[in-house]
Amino acid sequence: MAEVMTHIHLTDSAIEELKKIRVAEGFTEDKPVRIGVKGGGCSGLSYVMEFDEQREFDEVYEFAGLPVVVDQRQLIYIMGMEVDYQYGLNDRGFIFRNPNASTTCGCGTSFSA
Repeated sequence: MAEVMTHIHLTDSAIEELKKIRVAEGFTEDKPVRIGVKGGGCSGLSYVMEFDEQREFDEVYEFAGLPVVVDQRQLIYIMGMEVDYQYGLNDRGFIFRNPNASTTCGCGTSFSA
């Protein structure tokens, strides 16, 4: 079977946590997670990750049964990005590893390209 090309990657722990959030928030299994960016934050751009509807310009991915959408126009900022979830005492939460970020803020949710 051919491997599907994806522009982003979610680790197993990120997928597991997003599925837990989906259930806790009462969303159906077909409700996609939107991953993208918006203007703002300490470094100029902030990551967006929320349950949303699919839109006209979205790339659609699936990770272990979790639908994910990304606006094609934002791929330039997040192409090759990995989303992870850490369970540690010091680093608990979603971690964005973005090869396109030239600088990031201390909290890890804001960057500049």
